[in-house]
Amino acid sequence: MTDGETGGALGAARDDRRGGDPFEDALALANHTRATATGPARRPETGPATPSAGGPPTADSGAAPARGDHDPDAATGSSGPSGPAEDGRPPSSAPRRRPPATPWQRARDLAAHAVAGPLAPVATPLAAALGRTLAVPLTALTDLPSFDTSAMDGWAVSGPGPWRVDRPAGAAAGILAGQAPAEVLQDGHAIAIATGARLPSGATAVLRSEHGEVRDLPGGGRQLHAPRPVPPGQDIRPRGQECRRGDHLLPAGALVTPAVLGLAAAAGYDELTAYPPPRAEVFVLGDELLDHGLPQAGRIRDALGPMLGPWLQALGVVAAAPRHLADDADTLYTALAESTADVVITTGGTAAGPVDHVHPTLRRLGAEVLVDGVAVRPGHPMLLARLAPRRHLVGLPGNPLAAVSGLCTLAEPLLRALAARRPPAPCRTPLTAPVHGHPHDTRLVPVAYRDDERYGLTAEPLHFHGPAMLRGIAAADALAVVPPGGAQRGTELELLELPWSAGWSGGGPADRAALGDPFGPAGGVA
Repeated sequence: MTDGETGGALGAARDDRRGGDPFEDALALANHTRATATGPARRPETGPATPSAGGPPTADSGAAPARGDHDPDAATGSSGPSGPAEDGRPPSSAPRRRPPATPWQRARDLAAHAVAGPLAPVATPLAAALGRTLAVPLTALTDLPSFDTSAMDGWAVSGPGPWRVDRPAGAAAGILAGQAPAEVLQDGHAIAIATGARLPSGATAVLRSEHGEVRDLPGGGRQLHAPRPVPPGQDIRPRGQECRRGDHLLPAGALVTPAVLGLAAAAGYDELTAYPPPRAEVFVLGDELLDHGLPQAGRIRDALGPMLGPWLQALGVVAAAPRHLADDADTLYTALAESTADVVITTGGTAAGPVDHVHPTLRRLGAEVLVDGVAVRPGHPMLLARLAPRRHLVGLPGNPLAAVSGLCTLAEPLLRALAARRPPAPCRTPLTAPVHGHPHDTRLVPVAYRDDERYGLTAEPLHFHGPAMLRGIAAADALAVVPPGGAQRGTELELLELPWSAGWSGGGPADRAALGDPFGPAGGVA
């Protein structure tokens, strides 16, 4: 965790309790004093650029780089003390000014429109198409079913009963699924048939096995009787009942789910034309991180590496195993320059501490910064940059819950656009308890679904939601989008649902006990 991120965690906690924050003011003053002792004087920030009229948001329509949490270089854009830049060039004599942090909703819109369109569609075998998005409509290649079939085990009958029971030569069990009966079933006759088997020509209905009774005839042979008349068509699935060849089954843009794979196979497909999943790389930055064992000697366990890979996979992304990078500018530069992923995700290093190398490295790469700081807590110093025309970087803060905030704010909309996945339908749910808000920024607070006698389905704010905490989000179903100033009990808030089953989160007393009761005082601020 960097100095800037630590300040953000503490500052967010205090801002939520009162309108001003003496701690943040003191920290900003300390950073300013330290910077002026070793580098150029800071200049006041400029105001935000005027958004362009019409069309999707762009980097030139008010989304110029913004200040991160407690960034001592926010007003100038310098990377620290005066001296040569990391690419060997002398620093510019004119400081680079930045507008304020990007509003939360605008940051999401910018991420969703950062690419002109999804990746090029490809023909994909059914076995590899799960989780992709259809690039063309799914139309039936055959009738479903493609022939009249029996819907039940029983007897195929012709005409009204009783019926003489036929036994096909060499087939003691009657007609089984997968067989193609060649003989015509004569009027007044019946033959045993299995579910899914093709009906013989001449069959008018199917009598279920539990409804029929076979009796031996005095002169030999057997006769089938039914307790009531059997109407024509009973328990027959007629050809084309589900669809006819050429029928429209699913539109382009539909997500390929397990059920879609089954439908496609039934309709005659061996492969689907779909958009490939985005490819992502995760770089976990920080010399203080351990990948096993207990924290010791000032070092802590890496919580983001184990979390980000599966989280991205839940979003339909092909993600390589996270790589841990040391706090070294050249190491980060090499990793970013050599990456071929559609999206690179970094953790930590987005503020302006002594080992925060993300901003200087982006400048060294000539990257275009689209979002630099978002007016959201936690996660204020997140960023989005374009490395190449169709390659992007999402910089997440190093604090775990702040990183989750960055995933939901910037990474998820960008990855959805690349995969041609539609955004989820807006979801708004009333709160079970009031939630304190930041004076100026949006807050993202973990919540769990609950049934309420008055409001029905509600969202319960969870405790342990500080920037460095994961206990709340581990028990959550969604993140509530809390506007500046907070929200009262019963207020309907927008929810960002987490990309896995809500059943995974702790929902009952036993689960709460096992999780150490993440449901603390409603609206408490970490």
